[in-house]
Amino acid sequence: MIISFDLDDTLISKNNFQLEKSNLLQQFLGIEGIRKGTISLFKEIKKQKHQIYIYTTSYRSESRIKWMFYSYGISVDFVINQQKHNRRISKKNIHCSKFPPLFNIDIHVDDSIGVEMEGQKNGFKTIIISETDENWTETILNILYPD
Repeated sequence: MIISFDLDDTLISKNNFQLEKSNLLQQFLGIEGIRKGTISLFKEIKKQKHQIYIYTTSYRSESRIKWMFYSYGISVDFVINQQKHNRRISKKNIHCSKFPPLFNIDIHVDDSIGVEMEGQKNGFKTIIISETDENWTETILNILYPD
């Protein structure tokens, strides 16, 4: 299974949720903090032999995004930023902020109700998590791996 994650207000935020501890090198290089629980969540998903994609409307470079996660000891398999999304979607007659089926993504995790509505309209699966959900990793794991 391929699971994608949004960045802003889902995995990255300056004020809305607790962050993983960062080290001095990360602080020195200005690497963005990631949401507390991301490391253990990604490791569990990888343990289950699934792929992790990042699907963001951000213009951050793919290498910057991959390096950010790598600096926390976790890897992502593929990055879709706004540039890659625009190139791929421009060849289709699709009007969505995100369209996971174009990248063979099975389920997309986001904070946006708008993305959830796009999923309902266009037939792709989403997991919407709130930035205030302190048990967000359990929310995701319970949907991905129901008993």
